[in-house]
Amino acid sequence: MTEPVPDEKLIRNISDTAMWAAVFRARENERPDALFRDPLAKRLAGERGERIEKEMKLRGNPEWPWIARTVAVDQTITEEIAAGTDMVINLAAGLDTRPYRMSLPAALAWVEIDLPGILEYKEEILINEKPVCRLERIKLDLADRSGMRQVLAELGRKTKKALIVCEGLLVYLSREEVAGLASDLCAVPTFNQWILDIVSPALMQMMVKQLGKHLDEAGSPMKFAPEEGPNFFVPYGWKPVRVQSMLHVAARLKRLPLWMRPFALLPDKFPPKGKRPWGAACLMARA
Repeated sequence: MTEPVPDEKLIRNISDTAMWAAVFRARENERPDALFRDPLAKRLAGERGERIEKEMKLRGNPEWPWIARTVAVDQTITEEIAAGTDMVINLAAGLDTRPYRMSLPAALAWVEIDLPGILEYKEEILINEKPVCRLERIKLDLADRSGMRQVLAELGRKTKKALIVCEGLLVYLSREEVAGLASDLCAVPTFNQWILDIVSPALMQMMVKQLGKHLDEAGSPMKFAPEEGPNFFVPYGWKPVRVQSMLHVAARLKRLPLWMRPFALLPDKFPPKGKRPWGAACLMARA
């Protein structure tokens, strides 16, 4: 990978955040008490991912929310496959390696959809690696709603029970874009469950203060933090069936920093109008 030029932006585009996330998975992989193993993450993160993580200068222990979210999503995927899911569709898949690192049925269809650049980079790095299930990659800009509808309809005809995964995506969309995506997913009868993560307005304010400058410069500002919480999706055909706050997941996994542990005594539910920092992984089902 080429060295960055001195005046190059820290985060050039939204795809660079995938390299950043891979850094945290790589660090987890190296722990003797790792909650999951991802031996491919270090290669995918590369020098650029390490530079992003280093220069962000996040305070405290910045890894715990990423690890908590990864574990929560892993567990939900495993449970839904055991319940009959025959296809997983990962929207904005980035550098996710679940088709390589998880214990999945060989017959499972796993579909990754993302921008051509990030998927081509991923294919180059993983060219000699073999996924454990049937893996398909579709290079498409998720902002192309017409193209997305066509792809989703085609995938819907190939499955009896699909699980949609949106990890680290919705926060970069507007309310209108999230509503449109929710409606388009609900329009496909075989799309039964949807894993997504959301943040409260209060947490969004904290994230913008820490990260907003870099993301704004990359043309990828954070936008979506609904005051309604998970109930935002109900009018568009989806109801929350399991909501796990990252704070409580991290506490359960014993990964929460010591000074934050008292906050885990608060109720594990969306705070009224999102006035308290809160982020969660949500399992949605067709309403």
